[in-house]
Amino acid sequence: MPRPMKLYNHALAPNPRRVRIFAAEKGMELSLEEVDILAGQCRTPEFLAKNSSGAVPVLELDDGSCLSESVAICRYLEGLHPEPNLLGRDLREQVEIERWNRRMELELFAAIGRTVQNTSSIFQGRFKQFPDYGKAQRVIVHQRLERMDRELDGHQFVASERFTIADITALVAIDIGGRLADIRIAPELAHLTRWHQAVSNRPSAKA
Repeated sequence: MPRPMKLYNHALAPNPRRVRIFAAEKGMELSLEEVDILAGQCRTPEFLAKNSSGAVPVLELDDGSCLSESVAICRYLEGLHPEPNLLGRDLREQVEIERWNRRMELELFAAIGRTVQNTSSIFQGRFKQFPDYGKAQRVIVHQRLERMDRELDGHQFVASERFTIADITALVAIDIGGRLADIRIAPELAHLTRWHQAVSNRPSAKA
């Protein structure tokens, strides 16, 4: 039986969680090696040889080569195990899922990241924070959550009639925003609340 692929991971970081959820949906086992990114372990020469960007996740293959960037890793895993499909079964579906995943990344995940980086105490002293900019980004996040609620009206999932990578991206973004920036889904956003509860209850969300 082949040994699990090694994933360089940080338990609380959102991008490794994307890969963990993706793999769990497919029933794939990954061997996790924790990298303390807050202590600078991702900036050592040894780790930079695996990923010159100095970030996790990194997937190490049997031949010793490494893949980085969470979506690229997910594409590799999908190629190994096409079902259950999370990236699209044909060109039209792939384009639609990619469209929504990009929206979740650029319009939601990125804005939450900027809010966290500029307002969370975890980053104080690590680099210069701009609290007013962080507050402005928080407003953008809540506007995007309101729009997401409207988009989910009549739809069970973000990009398709089934769970896809777009749902994973949105879930990890919202969850890290709640954990580090107290970003909460307003109770009146019923469609978004229903979606978040449903995807959070999937076994893979615990990965």
